[in-house]
Amino acid sequence: REEYRKHYRQLQTLLAEHAALNTAETAREQELDLLRHQISEINAANLIAGEEEDIETRYKLASNSKRLIELANAVANKLSEAEDAVLSQLGETQRLLRELEKIDNSVTQLSSAHAASVVELSEIARSLSDYAEKLDLDPAQLAALEQRVSLFETLKRKYGGSIAEVIAFGERAAERMRKIEGRDAELERLALRKLRMKTAPKLSATIRDNLVDLGFRQSEFEAKLSALDEPRPSGLDSVELLFSPNPGEPLKPLRAIASSGEISRLMLAIKSALAEHDAIPLLVFDEIDTNVGGEIAHAVGAKMRTLGRDHQVICITHLPQVAAAGSSQFVVTKDVVRGRTYSRLHEVTAEARQEEIARMLGGKTDSALKLAKAGKQEADAMKVLRICWLVKFFPAFLL
Repeated sequence: REEYRKHYRQLQTLLAEHAALNTAETAREQELDLLRHQISEINAANLIAGEEEDIETRYKLASNSKRLIELANAVANKLSEAEDAVLSQLGETQRLLRELEKIDNSVTQLSSAHAASVVELSEIARSLSDYAEKLDLDPAQLAALEQRVSLFETLKRKYGGSIAEVIAFGERAAERMRKIEGRDAELERLALRKLRMKTAPKLSATIRDNLVDLGFRQSEFEAKLSALDEPRPSGLDSVELLFSPNPGEPLKPLRAIASSGEISRLMLAIKSALAEHDAIPLLVFDEIDTNVGGEIAHAVGAKMRTLGRDHQVICITHLPQVAAAGSSQFVVTKDVVRGRTYSRLHEVTAEARQEEIARMLGGKTDSALKLAKAGKQEADAMKVLRICWLVKFFPAFLL
C-alpha cells in the first residue's frame, strides 16, 4: 500500500507539471496572438513621426472650410464690395485730405499715411478673396482626413498618448515577439543538435557496414559534428562526413577523396543508409565498378537494386554483375559514319539482354548465358524500379 501511495504521489506531481506546462503554453500562444494583432494593427496604419500635427491642422481647416470661406468673403465684401464699403469711404476721406493739404501743407504726412492705409486695405481685400477661392470643399478629402484623425485617436487610446508613443509601442511589441519566437527556434535547434548527436554514431556505423559490403573492409567513416559560433537556419552544428579508405590513412572530408570510383561507392553506401529518408528522386553513379569485381560487384548491384526501391537509379558500368541487377539496360555503341564518330544508345530486352550480359562475362558460352539468365530472373523478382524518360539522355545502364 505504501508503494502504491508513492507512485500515486509521483503521478499527481507529473500531472501537475503537465498541467502547468499546458497552462504556460496556452499563455504563451495567447501572448503571441495578442502581439501579432497589436503589431498588425499598428503596421497597417503606416504611421509617420510628426504626421499627427500635420493631419490635425489639415483636418481643422477642411472641417471648417465652409465657415472660413464665409468669413473671408464677408471681410473682403465689407472692405471693397458693399455699398458702404470701407475703401469707398476712405476714398472720400482721401479726397478731403488732399483738399486740406492744398491749403495747409503741414498735413501732407497725414495724407500720405492715409493713402498708404488705403493701398494696404485694398491688398487685404484681394488676399482674402484669393484665400476664399483656394479653400478646398472636397467631401472625399474631408472624409479621409476625418478617418485618419479617428484612427489616431483609437491607436492612442490603446497604445499611448501620442503617435510617437504608439510607434514605440509597436517596436517593443515586435521585439517581444521576436524573443518569444526566437526561444522556440533555439529550442528547436537544441532538439536538432540532440537528435544529431544521437543519430550520428548510428548512421556512421550503418555506413561502415555498407562500406564493408562494397569492398572497403578496413575503411573508417565518421559523421563529425562541430559546434558553430553563431546559430544558423540549419541548426547549431556543422556536419562534416569524414572517410578513410585504407588502414593508416587519416580521416578526410569527402571533397579530399581523389578517386571517382571510391566516391561513387562511398555515396552508394551513404545513400543506402539514408534510402528511406532521402527525398532525392534520381541518383546517378559513374565508374562505381572501378577496381572491383566478383563478390563485391554482386554486392554493388544488390545495393543499387535495393536503393532502387525508393529512387530512380542510373548507373554507368562495365561489370556484368552490376548490369544484371537492373530491371532495364541500355547499351552505348560507337559508329564511324563518313569519318565521324557517333555514340548511339539503345535498349536491350529479352534474349538480347541475356546475350549482352553474356558478352560482358566473356563470350556467349553456355555458362555465361546461364548466368545472364539467372541475373535477369533475380532482377525481375525484384522489379520495383521506375523507367524514367531521362535515360534517353544518359549513355548508361538503367538499374
